Amino acid sequence: MRVALTGASGLVGQFIAQRLIADGHALVALGRPSPWGGEARDWRLGEPAPLAGCDALVHCAFAHLPGRYRGGEGDDPERFLRLNRDGTLRLWQEARGRRIVFLSSRAVYDGLPEGAALTEDRPLAPPTLYGQVKLAAEAALHDQGGASLRATGVYGPPAPGQQHKWADLFAAFAAGTALPPACGTEVHGADVADAVMRLLGQDRAGAFNCSDLLLDRHDLLAAWSRIAGVQGPLPERSTARPAVMDCTRLRALGWKPGGRDALEAALRQMARL
Repeated sequence: MRVALTGASGLVGQFIAQRLIADGHALVALGRPSPWGGEARDWRLGEPAPLAGCDALVHCAFAHLPGRYRGGEGDDPERFLRLNRDGTLRLWQEARGRRIVFLSSRAVYDGLPEGAALTEDRPLAPPTLYGQVKLAAEAALHDQGGASLRATGVYGPPAPGQQHKWADLFAAFAAGTALPPACGTEVHGADVADAVMRLLGQDRAGAFNCSDLLLDRHDLLAAWSRIAGVQGPLPERSTARPAVMDCTRLRALGWKPGGRDALEAALRQMARL
């Protein structure tokens, strides 16, 4: 297939770009070129998409303040909506008739009661603008037969010239900073890319949860200390545990995330950078 990919140089998009090329597909990077090769076409969110000759679209690009997703609109929510919601809805119309996979977010579940089961069939009303935009884009896409991937926090080695998501955390740990407890859900970027390929290959529609590990900051930093030989003060284990997304729908397609082995391998790669 010839696959158009937005956000090909981003935290998640870089893994999808690598996988598309590795699997022998023709990559068309819309916007910033991919560091892994493929064709590049000039494009920005909200502009007409140059999709000529493309069989499928994977949409990962999102305009937000650096490092912020929830709250990523800053003091300009109108621009945030114009680019991310309206620009994405325009993209769906332009890509009609092609296979489409959208990188959505766990944020669509924000606002549910504590302990609620995070399954794809729940009625949702996220309180953040970020979650609302993702959910609106999902709804429009599902109506025309596309698939959305509700990914949790994504980790993995960075693209060339970039930092991985935990770079600042690890630096603070090495500097002896007292870090607060925290716990979250994570998935390796390569596992997200595998999920995308399964959705493209089986032409699936609707929402699919994508999550792997429940990871406490204490355990992450302990593993980093052991692997990288860095010493620092470990935070207490968190007493708060986020709900874990039910990934039964995605696993039914044969998806098997890497678990602790993938985390260990990624940390070893990061330690060599």
